[in-house]
Amino acid sequence: MKLKDGVQAWLTGALNDPIVKILAKNSQLTKTQLETLLIDILAENISGKQLKYDEKANLRLTKAKISRGAFNRTLKQSKENVIKSIYTVLLLGYLGVFESTTLDPYLEIANKLHNYVDAHQETPEKEEELKDHLKVIEIIRQELESSLKRLSSPSEEGL
Repeated sequence: MKLKDGVQAWLTGALNDPIVKILAKNSQLTKTQLETLLIDILAENISGKQLKYDEKANLRLTKAKISRGAFNRTLKQSKENVIKSIYTVLLLGYLGVFESTTLDPYLEIANKLHNYVDAHQETPEKEEELKDHLKVIEIIRQELESSLKRLSSPSEEGL
C-alpha cells in the first residue's frame, strides 16, 4: 500500500469517527485545519521517514492539488488555534475557574474519553472476550457521544 493510501485511509477513519466529529465541530479547528495538523504530526510516524511539506500537502484528502504554501498557511492557522485554546485553558485555570463546579460535566467527559481510549488499547485475543470487549467499547462510545451532544447543544448552560 502506498503511503498516500495508508495516510488517507487513516485520516478518513479518524475524521469520520462520531466522537471526533463532535469534538472537532466544537473545537477551534476547521475540518481542513484538523486534517492538515494530523498530517503534519502523524504522517512521518506512518511513513517512518522525514517528509517535505509538498509531500505532506499531497496527502490531503481533497482531490484538488494543494500547494505547499496553502498547506503551510493552513498548518500555521491550526497551530495558532491550538495554542490559543491552550492559553484559554491556562487562563481559566489561573483565574480559578476550574475550581468551580460548572466544569464538572466537562471533567466527567474527559474521564469517559480516557476510559474509551483505554478500552480501545486493551484488545483481548480470545474471540469470546473480544465480543464482550467490543460491546463495552460501543456502550462507552454511545454514552460519550450522547454526553458530548448534551454539553455542546446551544440550549445547554455552559460556562
